[in-house]
Amino acid sequence: MKAAVIVAGLCLAGVPSYAQQQSSSQQAGDPVADAARKAREEKKNAQKPKKVFTDDDVKHSGTAGQEKPAETGAGAAAGATNEGQGATGRTATDTQKAESTAKKDESTPLEDPNSEKAWRKRFSEQHAKIVRAEKELNVLQRELEKTQVQYYADPQKAMNEQNNRTEVNEKRAKIADKKKELDQLRQELDDMESELRKSGGDPGWAQ
Repeated sequence: MKAAVIVAGLCLAGVPSYAQQQSSSQQAGDPVADAARKAREEKKNAQKPKKVFTDDDVKHSGTAGQEKPAETGAGAAAGATNEGQGATGRTATDTQKAESTAKKDESTPLEDPNSEKAWRKRFSEQHAKIVRAEKELNVLQRELEKTQVQYYADPQKAMNEQNNRTEVNEKRAKIADKKKELDQLRQELDDMESELRKSGGDPGWAQ
């Protein structure tokens, strides 16, 4: 019995010692946990690094600020209305110009082809063609005479001319063509005079 009491006393004496060891162990681990919490709090509270702006960032910001704002629905509708009114105004102006031109054409009477003015104009143009052709023929004939004189003065050219006569023949061909043209113009003039008489016009209009 006495032995049992002794054992129980020893057990009770060991309980405070074990509890003290556990408490000491927990107290020894607290500084580590505190240090970890402190590090996390400092990391959260640390200031974020300041952004450094370069020249490219400044240019991009300035360009973006200059962009034209998009028109609102009311502004776009007003612009479309103004454009439509401008197109309508231009169309009306073009129509008025066309009508004015048509009225002028209608108000200008067509010239009578058998009037004195019309006949005199036709004969004047035909006489001018004949005069021009006669002058051109005269020039060709003088050139031919000049060429023949040059060949006769130079024995060597005269000999060559007798063999081929190329230059002289070319000038004579041009003269022949011009004479045909002149004959045709004169025939046209005769036909016009006959037409004038048939139409009952005055022969003096052909002068």
